[in-house]
Amino acid sequence: MNLSEKEISYTATNTYATLNELTDKTKNVWIVFHGMGYLSRYFLRYFESLNSNKNYFIAPQAPSKYYIGPKYKHVGASWLTKENTKKDTKNIMNYVESVLQNENLPNDKNLIILGYSQGVSIAMRYLALKQMNCNHLIIHSGGIPVELNHDNFKYYCGKVTLIYGNQDEYLNEDRIKHEIEKAKNLFGDQLAIIPFEGKHIVNTKVISQFG
Repeated sequence: MNLSEKEISYTATNTYATLNELTDKTKNVWIVFHGMGYLSRYFLRYFESLNSNKNYFIAPQAPSKYYIGPKYKHVGASWLTKENTKKDTKNIMNYVESVLQNENLPNDKNLIILGYSQGVSIAMRYLALKQMNCNHLIIHSGGIPVELNHDNFKYYCGKVTLIYGNQDEYLNEDRIKHEIEKAKNLFGDQLAIIPFEGKHIVNTKVISQFG
């Protein structure tokens, strides 16, 4: 038996979703990375309560789609797994770059980048790779990639907010302490921490404070 795994490159196409219109009245541009099991167009529903004239949302779409639920009627998506993580990360970074190039965002808007759950790893890796500044980074109920350290964010001069539920079924007490400590090491005095009463959910009440 002679088993081998080979590699090819090819051109792929993916979607992304937006909410509201980007106009002269727009104050905030949000780039929001969904968690595992979401599709970008449904993830944007969490942001519908924010002022539509002031806020424009861009939701990139995780590439790996799969059926969820016992009846296989609904579709979700995942950003990364432990399989070929480095290669898949590179592909995703190129995809996010293409999304932003396509949007051609103006420089006079307040840029907010939010990662929720698994989306935290994509948001933070993209910022670190591109040395990209934004006005506000929101880390919501997700893990900071283990390979990132203080040197990756020495350039960063925006605000950072860490949000988590104190009953999150995926974050036990030790994990919460670890994530808080790592965030402090990365961002120091730039970091604000907002715990809330609740489980692993998108906290629209907290998010609405920033728009």
